[in-house]
Amino acid sequence: MNYVSDFHRDRIRSVLAASQLMPVITIKHPDDAVPLCRALFEGGIRVMEITLRTEYGIEAIKQVREALPEAWVGAGTVTCVDQYRQAEMAGAQFVVTPGVTKALLDFALTSEAPLLPGISTASELLLGYGLGYREFKFFPAEVAGGPPALKAFEGPFPDAVFCPTGGVRRETARDYLALGNVLTVGGSWLTPGGVVAERDWPRITEIAEASLAALS
Repeated sequence: MNYVSDFHRDRIRSVLAASQLMPVITIKHPDDAVPLCRALFEGGIRVMEITLRTEYGIEAIKQVREALPEAWVGAGTVTCVDQYRQAEMAGAQFVVTPGVTKALLDFALTSEAPLLPGISTASELLLGYGLGYREFKFFPAEVAGGPPALKAFEGPFPDAVFCPTGGVRRETARDYLALGNVLTVGGSWLTPGGVVAERDWPRITEIAEASLAALS
């Protein structure tokens, strides 16, 4: 049986350690990807999760990888192996899924882009845990129990760490990061739809800076 390689685990740990906040980015216009991610980077964000929720996600990953080589750029909302392959070919440095399937977990073991699998229960966590995964996305964080649920995971899974995403707000991010098994927090509040639609990139930078400052 194959297990998660040290390379994959080191890569995911590097991603999670690079920034306390990981924006969940949905590109609705192809021209927005680079300036939006550049604005986030200028605000101190070093990790970009570009979701595949729209038709522009794959191309956005290519563009941002080229424009911001200093940032970690990954693919989010990956739900099947075909999407995983597309993200890998686009240059995604990591892949994030909202849930787990055996097909996704197995494919990731030999992929160039390591996986941050999404889980919301102990049973789902065990699917990845048995293959050597120790880094997980906790989704949807607020609905699935929030900080109390993550604290409860520490007992049976003391070596597992998480990136909670889903319903997390700037006001609650600090509560999650106070937990010993949380390395970073994901959220869409960093890219408000109205601000992005207006292409107010300086405002995006301000939101990123204020959100990071709120954690100190």
